[in-house]
Amino acid sequence: MQAVEVKNLLEAKLSDTQVEVEGEGCNFQLNLISDELAGMSPVKRQQQIYAHLNAWIADGSIHAVTMKFFSRATWAERS
Repeated sequence: MQAVEVKNLLEAKLSDTQVEVEGEGCNFQLNLISDELAGMSPVKRQQQIYAHLNAWIADGSIHAVTMKFFSRATWAERS
């Protein structure tokens, strides 16, 4: 599994979301930049992401995922 595959899948499925992925193999760290996701509860945010990754988790392509969520303004402040 490549980081670019995870990025492309999530950006295709989640409109108005920028995804930055680090990691390789089966362990990934996701930075998800989206005002919509940032406004959700932590559980709802994770459910949104896992819904798209579950097939890869089930077949072992992805073993571990850590997620951080940012609004667009908060992400811009980091730069």
